[in-house]
Amino acid sequence: MKKVETSNAPAAIGPYSQGMIVNNVFYSSGQIPLKPDGTLVEGDIVAQTHQVFANLKAVLEEAGSSLDQVVKTTVFIKNMDDFGLINDVYGQYFSDHKPARSCVEVARLPKDVQIEIEVIALVK
Repeated sequence: MKKVETSNAPAAIGPYSQGMIVNNVFYSSGQIPLKPDGTLVEGDIVAQTHQVFANLKAVLEEAGSSLDQVVKTTVFIKNMDDFGLINDVYGQYFSDHKPARSCVEVARLPKDVQIEIEVIALVK
């Protein structure tokens, strides 16, 4: 197992890593809309979703992977009414390549954000 950490994404806010590589597969921790310096992105679900993808791209790159290598995503959202807006942003990052996905509405997320996404990806 190899721990993945990068300063280009926010540090873990608890006793966990940004991700782990096991047998050429990368498992990310959930990424929320924090900037790499740990400050919360201001704005609506669209702005928050873009920041989550910036964080995912950073940890994937550090792992030697990319969004094109993602095989599964799990999306946690605070309000299912935002599903369409989230899908619009999601589709900008996964246009031709469409990994498997689960999306669930949850009661609360860390720091009261509106979205959290985790990925599983192949490592090149």
